[in-house]
Parts: sequence; structure tokens; C-alpha cells
Amino acid sequence: MMTLARLPHLWYHRCGREEEGLHMTGTAVVVGAGVGGLATAIGLRRAGWQVSVLERRTELERYGTAFGIHPAAQSALDHLGVGEAFRRKALSYRGARVRTPDGRVLASLPLERVERRTGRPVRLISRPHLLDALLAEVGRLGDVPLRLGRPVTDVAELERSYDLVVGADGIGSAVRTARFGAGSGPRSIGTVAWIGVAGFEVDGVYGETWGDGRFFGLTPIEPGRTNWYATVPGRRVAETPDALRACFTGWHDPIPRLLAETDPATWIRYDMRHLAPALPSFVHDGRIALVGDAAHAMTPNLGQGACTALQDAEALARAVAARGPSALPAALRAYDAERRRPAQRIALGSRTLHRVMSTRHTRMRNTLVGLLPSS
Repeated sequence: MMTLARLPHLWYHRCGREEEGLHMTGTAVVVGAGVGGLATAIGLRRAGWQVSVLERRTELERYGTAFGIHPAAQSALDHLGVGEAFRRKALSYRGARVRTPDGRVLASLPLERVERRTGRPVRLISRPHLLDALLAEVGRLGDVPLRLGRPVTDVAELERSYDLVVGADGIGSAVRTARFGAGSGPRSIGTVAWIGVAGFEVDGVYGETWGDGRFFGLTPIEPGRTNWYATVPGRRVAETPDALRACFTGWHDPIPRLLAETDPATWIRYDMRHLAPALPSFVHDGRIALVGDAAHAMTPNLGQGACTALQDAEALARAVAARGPSALPAALRAYDAERRRPAQRIALGSRTLHRVMSTRHTRMRNTLVGLLPSS
């Protein structure tokens, strides 16, 4: 029977390359060492390219947010050779519900339906564990310099030094701004989000609670810990931990307990943003490509940010591997054709879901959500 471990080898073998002892075919620089950037570096290196990674931060972001990795993104990890390491640390996510603040169940999240359709469950993994898996593969492949504390200020210099420049540098991408202009950029949606990790589990109540303009979510992240996130409309409404707690006073258990028993020093607060308007292309001049948030940053409501970044990385590497450096413009066009519309549809869907989740017209919304099919 075909094993998942064989898939990465077969992918590159079909492109005429062996996994070990790769013949170097081109040079690439990846700007950004997040999930999308590291995955892109792995894919290009496995395709035989010389790859360097530049990261403006002096250390990688390792806060403990849980990523929900959907089956298509898990397949991308398999193709990149990281699937087994990912599964060793990931948890299957099943049985989550949408509730009202008093605890009444409105609907099930479609997790079981996804598993029946694809044969794989959605899996959750902490950001540090996913980064560790990607970094381990970077190290195993060898000869992929990762340079921290290297902000990019001159994209033209990178173009003179490398055949391919990949912008994986997030919603504020320097690569995007330099070559795609400032017409599309970060846009606030007027909502503040908080995230944290509690040191206990809350079996049986995972999912999301939708209130009057506010919502609260909780998922497993690893044994003995619970990932939670909360959003409040208005950028100045919940500026402190105490203000956030007040916003969820009286909500069903274990929400007050999660906020009371998680150390506020570990909480992270941020302004929810997305990239708008949508870009007309993810590639430029046959030599520059964008992946992840640099290309299509979205609100977190569908939990697809990391998934789309991984799929971008795998698709870009596959397109480049299939054509080689002499046909790089054609490879980038193929990547754009494969990824731009699906990623932008997900971004639009996530923004639309945010509007539904955060509406103040809760009676109509709850009625409609209650009519949705369960898993």
C-alpha cells in the first residue's frame, strides 16, 4: 500500500530530480520565515534550487496559537516531506459546536463532514510545533541559510542577486509594496482580538460562542492545555485584560474560568486586519511571487491562514520544479492561475463569516445558523 512517506519522493521524482544529491538549478531568496516562508524554502530546495531565507525579526514568532490544518493543507505538508512530523504533534479536532452566550447549542462546526468527505480529520497544532517541524526539514535538507535580523529595504538588490524572489513577509510585505504598489494593503476591520492558552483542558465544550458583536472560541492545542480567542468590536473597547473579562461576564462556562485562570502576561492583543483590495496577481515580472499573508491576508474566522500559506508554498514549488529556471515566468503564471482565485475566495468567505459572527442582529442570525445541517 502507498504510504504518505513516499509521496514527497514521488512528486520530485516525476520532475526528474532525486531527493538526495540535488542538482542546483536556480537561486531563490524567500523573504519571511513564518509558516509560508519556511514551507516555500523547503519546497524550492527539494526541487533543486539554492535557497536563502531572510527574516526581519531577530527570532521566530513562537507564541502558542493553535493552527487548524485542513486536509488539503495536510496533503501539502506531505508533499513537502513534513507530514509525519506534523502528525506526531497534531491533535484531531472533532465535535465542536456553535453556542449562544447562555450555552445553548446552535449548530455543529462541519468538522465531521470534512472528515467523511476527505478521509482525514482537521488537525490542530501549536505554532511552535509546526515551526519546529518545518525548521527540522530545513536543517535536514541542508544548505538553506536562515538569516535572522535581516529586514529587506531594497527589493531591486535581491532581484539582481537571485533568479526568484518570494515575498512571504506577511500582511505588511515589503516585497509586495515595492513591486505591486501600495494600492492593496492592510485594512483594519474595527475589531480587537485577544488570544491565550490556558493550562487545563475543557473537554466537551470546544467550538465558538457567538454573542452581540462579540465572539469567543476555544480549541484543544495539546494535552493539558486549551487555546482560546476572543474578539470585541471597537478598537478601544477591550484595551486591558480586565476590560476583556468584563465583556464576557455572564457567558457560559468555561469562558469566565479561562479568562480568570490564564496569566494575562501571556495574552496577545491585536487589531484584526485583512489585505484589501484583492491583488490582481500573486506574481510580478516573471521573477517575483507572493505567498501567504503577503498575497491574501485574511481574518481568522475560517481558520485558513496557515492552510492557504502551506498550499501556496507547495503549489509554487511544484510549478517551479516542473518547469525549471529557464521557464520561470511560465511557472509563476501557473502558480498564480492555481492559487490566486481559491485563496481570495477563502479570504472573502472569512471576511463574510466575520460579519455574520459579529452582527448585533443576533436573533435572525441564530435562527439561520440553527437551520444549518449538523455534521
